[in-house]
Amino acid sequence: KMQNYLLSKSVGPEELPTLKELSTSEICKVWSGASRYIHRELLQKRAVEIGAGTFALVPVHTTVEAGKVLPVERPVFILSKPLRTFYNLECDEIKIPDETPIVHLDFEEIAADTHFRREIVEQCIHETLLCFAGALRENKEVEFSFK
Repeated sequence: KMQNYLLSKSVGPEELPTLKELSTSEICKVWSGASRYIHRELLQKRAVEIGAGTFALVPVHTTVEAGKVLPVERPVFILSKPLRTFYNLECDEIKIPDETPIVHLDFEEIAADTHFRREIVEQCIHETLLCFAGALRENKEVEFSFK
């Protein structure tokens, strides 16, 4: 599945039929549903692999008053190794703790949450990730925020 995002050429509109049909607000609704799903999984101490990378909680130490160090968990997105290598990207090496189970997006659950058909949810997410891979390929700056 990851190989889908290793683009040797630009993504044309013919490869993004679902995104062409959906409005921006519908695309945002799908991704909000995906975001809620990822959030719930992180709260259960599970990492979520989405094809282009993995959302996970990683342990970090933060300094609080009087030099006290407090262990906390920070949510991160770790771009997949094949994508980093293929696009020659510099990323901090972040390791997901070994005991963390890794799950995939549950398109069925996201569809039920957002009131879209499962196929629409899956295609919307896949095509958005293709767009991002295309932006990486062309060295474009992209911004994508999750709640």
